[in-house]
Amino acid sequence: MLEFKFDTQLLIEGTGLDEDAINEYIIAHFEGDSLLVVGDDELIKIHFHTNRPWEVLEYCASLGEIYDVVVENMERQANGLKG
Repeated sequence: MLEFKFDTQLLIEGTGLDEDAINEYIIAHFEGDSLLVVGDDELIKIHFHTNRPWEVLEYCASLGEIYDVVVENMERQANGLKG
């Protein structure tokens, strides 16, 4: 069984985005692992494994427009099912 079930990926588009601040906020406020926050002040890509992806999505939506959202159930994938 995986500790963190959902692979959560998305893009945030906005102005004045700060990848370091976003990275620090996610680490401080959400349980998970495999965090990747990359981009510039107008576009950020997030990759994060968590059990509560809706919380991460809500936070990211507060920063700008989110799109290309993918949430996959890695536990199902590990069992040979669609994620």
